[in-house]
Amino acid sequence: MKALLYDCPSGISGDMNLGALVDLGVPQEHVLSELARLDIGEEFKLTFVKAEKQGIIGTRATVTLSAHQHHGAHHDQHSGGARAHRHYRDIKEIIAASALKASVKETTGRIFAVIAEAEARIHDIAVDEVAFHEVGATDSIVDIFGAAICLDYLGVDTVLSTAVELGSGFVNCAHGRLAVPAPATLEILKGVPCLTGGVAGEATTPTGAAILKATVRQFGQRFAVTPERVGYGIGQRDFAIPNVLRVVLGEVADGVTDNRAAPSWSEHTNVEITANIDDMSPESYEPLIERLFSAGASDVFLTPVIMKKSRLAHMISVLGQHQKVDALVHVLFEESTTIGVRLHTVGKRMLSRSLVTVPTSFGEVRVKIVQLGRGSAGRWKVEYEDVKRLALKRGLPYLTVRREIDAEVHEYLAGTAAAKTEEKE
Repeated sequence: MKALLYDCPSGISGDMNLGALVDLGVPQEHVLSELARLDIGEEFKLTFVKAEKQGIIGTRATVTLSAHQHHGAHHDQHSGGARAHRHYRDIKEIIAASALKASVKETTGRIFAVIAEAEARIHDIAVDEVAFHEVGATDSIVDIFGAAICLDYLGVDTVLSTAVELGSGFVNCAHGRLAVPAPATLEILKGVPCLTGGVAGEATTPTGAAILKATVRQFGQRFAVTPERVGYGIGQRDFAIPNVLRVVLGEVADGVTDNRAAPSWSEHTNVEITANIDDMSPESYEPLIERLFSAGASDVFLTPVIMKKSRLAHMISVLGQHQKVDALVHVLFEESTTIGVRLHTVGKRMLSRSLVTVPTSFGEVRVKIVQLGRGSAGRWKVEYEDVKRLALKRGLPYLTVRREIDAEVHEYLAGTAAAKTEEKE
């Protein structure tokens, strides 16, 4: 099967990845025309030039920012960078508003989700509250969308990578002067084989790390790959060894797992707060649950239980992030009759998911796509509130509108998949 192999002796950054994939054979005209579909097109200019690093010829990708973008220190290896601080919700809006293919949006969403979830864990905040600094800048957004566009164009069956060099020393970023690797980089690469000290400086950036974490099926040092094409992405900095990212396109031998069979999930840690209640009227649960969600609960549910003396009761379960626990417990004590709660730290695995906008004869609807594994068909569901809104607007039964919209979305997504197959051929 067709494979893309990342070789990272000098690490990886967003611009090096983009340069390497274009050097491999993705037409730069294709990348530029697809990026023109973004609403932030006026913020940047992307160029590709042949460059040399210690005798190795490759392609350097450079994002030049428009004059109104202000500059500052950041991780990635661009010569300058926009410092527009965007929140994760802003990034999701950019993805949803773009006219890119659903498959490109899905990959882009997965990469940004990896970064947002890592930042949320580091700063102990909700994912949607994450404020991107370096990665929210225009240049990094271009790198991530560009990576998804290139990978979609190549249409490989699996992505592999050698161990990732992280570098050494210190780096200046929005949070000050930090030791290499940056906290976000290390958090993203949990479970990934890494090397340190091979170069002096930051070798792998959060953007580069997220691209690998979201797309690579298998990391290792030995792969039976028959090379067909090789590309080199030239980095901006100079190291003692050539600062290049090498990518290899070829056939992989049997025994390497196909990406399409691999689950694509992320891991999280939450706190579960529970209490058994046997002396509260049913109508009292509605304001309690509403207040719990307002206080930051990610989920609330009731389970019928039988307590001592055969009393019928409900166990209320509240899931939330660690920093929300005090507020959630306060609501439980104030709005319910319980006099005590139990706290449990729980692990959670969530499949990769993205939200795309699909046009229908009733109007645009948001569709949540859940990816079971890279390359898999996955599954999808139209957002309930969108169908409800359109049904009320037309004065039609909800179920009628739901059936027709589902059929149109199915046809739309099938057409997108067919177009992707034709491009490969």
